[in-house]
Formats: sequence, C-alpha cells, structure tokens
Amino acid sequence: MSDSGQSDPQTVCTVRNLHHQYGEHTALCGIDMDIKAGRVFALLGPNGSGKTTLFRILCTLLPVQKGQVRIGGFVSGEQPLRVRQQIGIVFQSPSLDMKLTVDENIACQGALYGIHGTELRLRRDELLQQLDLTDRRDDRCQVLSGGLKRRVELAKGMLHRPRLLLLDEPSTGLDPSARLKLWDAIREMAGEGIAVLLTTHLLEEADKADDIAIMSQGTVIAEGSPGELRAEMGEGVITIVADDASRAESILRDRLGLEPQRVHHQLRLEVDSPAKIVPLLVETLGDEAQSINIGRPSLEDVFIAKTGEAFN
Repeated sequence: MSDSGQSDPQTVCTVRNLHHQYGEHTALCGIDMDIKAGRVFALLGPNGSGKTTLFRILCTLLPVQKGQVRIGGFVSGEQPLRVRQQIGIVFQSPSLDMKLTVDENIACQGALYGIHGTELRLRRDELLQQLDLTDRRDDRCQVLSGGLKRRVELAKGMLHRPRLLLLDEPSTGLDPSARLKLWDAIREMAGEGIAVLLTTHLLEEADKADDIAIMSQGTVIAEGSPGELRAEMGEGVITIVADDASRAESILRDRLGLEPQRVHHQLRLEVDSPAKIVPLLVETLGDEAQSINIGRPSLEDVFIAKTGEAFN
C-alpha cells in the first residue's frame, strides 16, 4: 500500500480503534488519533495511562491486536519493515555506545539503514550542525552531559530522514537549560515538516506541543491544542479548600445551585467570570473555607475535570 492510502497527505500517522491487552488487563481501549506533518503531538498521561503501550505499538515493538495503525501510508503489522523506514525513535533509556565517539555512534546507526560513504558524511555533518554538536563529534559519549547525549540520540533517530519521529519521555533527567535546547531542536525538526510524537507525564512539557492527547486508563479523554483544551474550562478555575469538604459542597449546592467537583479535600468550580463569584462564595461559606483561589485553566484542570482525579 503506498502513501496515497492516506486520505490527508498531511497526516503521517493514523490510529483507529486500537485495543491492546496484557492477559486480563486492558491497556488500550479504542484509541483514535491523527498525527500530522510539521506538528509536535504530545501523549500526556500519568503512569499506567497506556501511553507507553501506544508508543511501543507505534514503534512496532508490540503487535496490533485489534484496530489499525498506518504510518506513512503503510499498515503496521502488514508491512513492518516499510513502517520502520518511516519512523525514527529516541527511547527513554539511552541507546548510545558510551565507548564510541559521537561520529562513530551515528555511523553505526547509518550501517543499520544502509547509509554509508558520502551520503553518510553529508547527512551526519548536517545533523551535527543542526543539533550544535559539530565541536563534540570526536568526543566519546561517556564524557557528554545528559543534554548532549539526548541530542546525539536525536541525530541517530533522524539520520535516515524519517517522516515520524517518536520520543519517549525526552526530557527525563535533563536540567532546565538542556530541556530548552532539546525543545529548540524538536521545534526545528517539526519546522522541516517532520511529524513529532512524544510521550510525557510533565504538564509543562505537554503545554509546548501543538496537539495533545490526554490519556487515562487506556483511553484518550481529551484531544486538541493546549489553548483549545484550556478554553473548554471557561475563563477560570476556582479552588476551595475547606476543613469539611462535604459540608462546603452541600452549602454550595443547596444555597447557590453550584455543582463543584470534589478532589480530595478541595472543591473546584469552572466559571466564566471567577472574580464576580468569589465575593459570593466568601459570603456564603464564611469560616467553612480555609482558602479560595482563582487560577487560569491548566492542563491539570482539564484532566481533573475529565476524570475527577488529580494528575500524578
């Protein structure tokens, strides 16, 4: 099946009705998503949400049990080798040979894809310059910082010019400066038309993506751009901390007709005009409230609104 099998030429990866089970445990339950060229797509979810299983299926490390995955026009499971030619992968665990230099690690990757000679030199030089690694090319990887190692991993994943770059928790173990440089590199790659998919449990990292799928218990509970997801929450979120959350909840429901969402000892309200309602809350709850806070909607608020649980 050729690339023309894609209904939208900008869609590099489509996932339809994807299910996966480990014995009796359901890890994925009916996942649908589209990943487009030139965009950064984040899979956001706490541990156990299913994002790692989905990532491994996209990498062809796990079989498609039910549903369909199509990457670059090729159906995973039917044409795994063609699919693997379409993807570049950077795993959370390092894949570098620490005793080899940066150049040697990239050359080993090239050998796996049949890239050698002049073609290898040209592509390697281009990537080293793009990722600001040219002056470190002769260094053994064991002496590099965590951020530099991550950029070498990116160079390996990009060497064969994939259409889809898959990154598993790319910021793990990096300091803030290294994270910023990593994101500069990711953005540059997306700017060249590559589709980038990354998994993360970091809310602030997902907020940098163009598109987000928030996962919980094997399903996608919300999908869209960060701005679109926050906009669903209204203008603001009011968080109320009370000694007796049950009593405060009853007061708000009975006296004001409000339906707060309870998360542990907190009550949360999604409102369009938070500043106008706070005085009414103070007057109605009185000493029942320890604190009343107003905040802009966040991705964590979206997760809580969809699941009733805190993001952790």
